[in-house]
Amino acid sequence: MQYILLIYGTEGKDPQPGSEAFGPYMQGYAEFSQQVKDAGQFVAGEALQSVATATTVTLENGKVETMDGPFAETKEQLGGFYILDCADLDEALKLAEQIPTAKYGRVEVRPIMTFE
Repeated sequence: MQYILLIYGTEGKDPQPGSEAFGPYMQGYAEFSQQVKDAGQFVAGEALQSVATATTVTLENGKVETMDGPFAETKEQLGGFYILDCADLDEALKLAEQIPTAKYGRVEVRPIMTFE
């Protein structure tokens, strides 16, 4: 079954470029990505640009409206994701624990609905 692991954090709370902790932080992501690729679990994954680049679209009463920024105003913002092929939820949760941002924010794990 496929799961999406949504990576949330507060911008600026995790290690920042130029800091001593940034290299090991990014190395953790490289190692995790390679691990799930080697295991044949990796389907997709990407980091997202800053929340400042987001635009939200809505359609109300036939009128399209756009807003700068994300839909939800929260302290934590969606920063990236992995889509992984896992045996079950337990396996997906164990993998989510290994994502470096889990130490600074949260990783939401959700099964992907398939339409066949």
